[in-house]
Amino acid sequence: MADRAAARTSLFHDLLQAAADQGRHLMSRTFGQGLAEAVRERGLEDLLAALLSNRGEASGVAIAREIMTRYLASQPQDRRAALKLLAERFSPDPEAIVNACRHFEDTRSSESLRKLAAVVEPPRQELIRRLNLAPGNTLGLVRMREDLLDALQDDPSLADVDADFRHLFGSWFNRGFLVMRRIDWSTPAHILEKIIRYEAVHAIESWDDLRRRLEPPDRRCFAFFHPALLDEPLIFVEVALTREIPDAIHPILVAGRAPIPAEAATTAVFYSISNCQKGLARISFGNFLIKQVAEELKREFPALSTFVTLSPMPGFRSWAEGAGRLSISGLDRDLLAAASADVRRAAAEYLLAMRTGSGRPPDPVQRFHLGNGARLERINLLADLSAKGVAESYGVMVNYLYDLDSVEANHERFAERGEVVASQALRREFSWLMAKREPAKAS
Repeated sequence: MADRAAARTSLFHDLLQAAADQGRHLMSRTFGQGLAEAVRERGLEDLLAALLSNRGEASGVAIAREIMTRYLASQPQDRRAALKLLAERFSPDPEAIVNACRHFEDTRSSESLRKLAAVVEPPRQELIRRLNLAPGNTLGLVRMREDLLDALQDDPSLADVDADFRHLFGSWFNRGFLVMRRIDWSTPAHILEKIIRYEAVHAIESWDDLRRRLEPPDRRCFAFFHPALLDEPLIFVEVALTREIPDAIHPILVAGRAPIPAEAATTAVFYSISNCQKGLARISFGNFLIKQVAEELKREFPALSTFVTLSPMPGFRSWAEGAGRLSISGLDRDLLAAASADVRRAAAEYLLAMRTGSGRPPDPVQRFHLGNGARLERINLLADLSAKGVAESYGVMVNYLYDLDSVEANHERFAERGEVVASQALRREFSWLMAKREPAKAS
């Protein structure tokens, strides 16, 4: 089946390539000269307008490919100018919207509503759709949004452009289009290289380190792929199969550990989840991956009864020091151990009591897992003593438990009421924190 799918994909790409080549010929005739000369003589705005007004699919593919090639080859300042062009030149026409609104008010007809919807949609949405016609341009558009996210930091006028990208990407990267694949030691090397590069939680130090995470019988790795980005993982999760819920990352990653038979495991530990494409930020599919992996592992190993994470707290130290909760003079193991009571108290407050101005927990990892329907199970001190773990969270890590029978109810509790679903043991231990005052605002 995989071979047939690959053959269909190859055929599809060949057809698009043929369409693009034919489009070059048609475009040359349309402009009255060779394509290269036309590109040199016409500015980017003219090319974008030509793509938007073009009705021929073949020539549209060629124009789209040339625009993207030109964009990706340009300097950062030219890329930003292109993004500004999208914001300024291809926004909706306010006067047309006002007129369409008046017409709808007068008629309340289906036809007037369709016309209103048509003029409200920014022309750049259709432009982005047409840019996506050419082979390889989906990845090009993801790279374009990377540039957009960088530019947004000091240019809020690009926010509407980002909203259009997010709207379209939300449809294009719908769960129905994604394919989950297991990553193992037999996966092609060029994809394994990307797994090393994209690992965002616990850096993969070498090929031997990667092999320890993929090859043993008690280790698994799964990734989501999109048909338009065949060799680019979107997100991947690394899993350890264990006999108990872990309280530290070192035993999972250490070289020379003794693997256990996968059939003997009772617990699946999601210890690293990495988003691979910056340009797909805020396009959510991580929740689907975790749930699908859990279901896949449960089918393969019926003895698995516990699905849990071992997660970082990337903003904890910054919050604790900024809020005056902790000030530890040194960050070696002995000093952290000596301050363990204070660290635990601060970590519990951060996870159970703190809220942002929007009423959500300040920790992004916590929001992700609670939003997926997990519950806060346990706080682990001295769990990650790597330089990164100490710098970000004083070495604290968290277990979030995925009870497959409760994830939907837990998701609703968090989504509708903002409730931090936590284990009873953790609630009892820190109940005084919850009763002492109303949830504080995050500093």
